[in-house]
Amino acid sequence: MPPRRRGASGFRGVRVRPSGRFYAEIRAGGFRLTLGTYNTPELAARAYDAAAWRFRRPRHDMNFPDVESLEEAEFLAPPPCLVDDEDRRRHRQVQRRIAIAEHDEQLMRQWRAQFPNDVDNTDAFFADLRAQRRSNRRHRRAVAEFELENPNTTWTENDPRWDDIWTETTSDDE
Repeated sequence: MPPRRRGASGFRGVRVRPSGRFYAEIRAGGFRLTLGTYNTPELAARAYDAAAWRFRRPRHDMNFPDVESLEEAEFLAPPPCLVDDEDRRRHRQVQRRIAIAEHDEQLMRQWRAQFPNDVDNTDAFFADLRAQRRSNRRHRRAVAEFELENPNTTWTENDPRWDDIWTETTSDDE
């Protein structure tokens, strides 16, 4: 099966450098992890796929869906071009970050499987917190609007509570 083509480089997770070389990166846990610089887009795409396998991404996120396992993806992925000691240092740092992110994702999967009620409770907690914050914003805005219309206000001209008049409240808040 031919590889999937995406973006300017033609592959997911691969960018073209101004020098003509190809840069591979993957996003994990809200972070962008650099995988290295390669001479061809295919090599960079292989490195992306190896990292995607490590993060247990779905097969449709892979550049080469014909690869059957993490071991095969890592075998096909070349090491990045490490030109000097700085490149080697950065590569070691990236490998450590990948390992940490991989471990964090594994722990979160275990936690979610072991404590499904906590996941539901966490969602409910944050929904309640959002509702409280919306309510507080509406209240502060109402107080500020009342003080604006009240000729005998005790607020000074530079009082920061005046800023609450311009507090954003969305249509679902009202």
